[in-house]
Amino acid sequence: MSKRRTKKREEEHPSESWLLPYADLLTLLLALFIVLFAMSSIDAQKFQKFSKVLNGVFVGGTSFFDYTKQTADDNNGSSEVKSVETKKQTQNNLTNNNQASSNTNNDQQLKDTQEKIDQYIQAKKLKGKFQTSLTDEGLLITIRDNVLFDSGEASVRKGDIKTAKQLSHLLEMDTPRSIIVSGYTDNIPIHNSKYKSNWELSVMRATNFLKILLENSNLNAKYFSVRGYGEFKPIASNATAAGREKNRRVEVLILPKTNGKSQ
Repeated sequence: MSKRRTKKREEEHPSESWLLPYADLLTLLLALFIVLFAMSSIDAQKFQKFSKVLNGVFVGGTSFFDYTKQTADDNNGSSEVKSVETKKQTQNNLTNNNQASSNTNNDQQLKDTQEKIDQYIQAKKLKGKFQTSLTDEGLLITIRDNVLFDSGEASVRKGDIKTAKQLSHLLEMDTPRSIIVSGYTDNIPIHNSKYKSNWELSVMRATNFLKILLENSNLNAKYFSVRGYGEFKPIASNATAAGREKNRRVEVLILPKTNGKSQ
């Protein structure tokens, strides 16, 4: 009687030994899906993380759900960083494009100004006296074959005052520009009651030349300034008298516009 009851209970509660291979199968399938997912996106960092997950699955460590949460957090953080980097790159590109566009406009404006001045020089037959050239700073007007100053003197020689006045007409523009008059000297040291150095002498040469330019009532003094370079930017050799004469000079620089205004 007792044997029948025991057998009956065993039939009512079948063996659960089949669950173990079933769980192993599910584990293997999960590992396979993880590997396939990792292979779909080649990323060194992700691959390393998946390797750790696989190792955790087989040794009973990290769960798939924990990994999924960590990956989502990492992706969100990566997306935010990429978004910030993209915005910065876009801003830099816009700045560079605007700068390039501004430089292009300035170059064209200076070329137009140079063309008008060259036409005036040609019409007034002043080609032997003045020459224009575009530099990194702006439009440069140089005086050719004229000795403007005696050695150690800052006053424009009487014979060259006419040249200065002719140059003033070249600077008459419909839209005024900022203009710098620069003075230079030869390399002969100077130290007298008037000037203690070639720096001072070069600045006074530029100043005196500017005074003659501004005798032209069509020019506005607020757009002009002066600077002196002393003997440090010669255009000819100081070893000869002819070279030193060329270095005792002034140059006129017309600046480009910035943001619609003259610099």
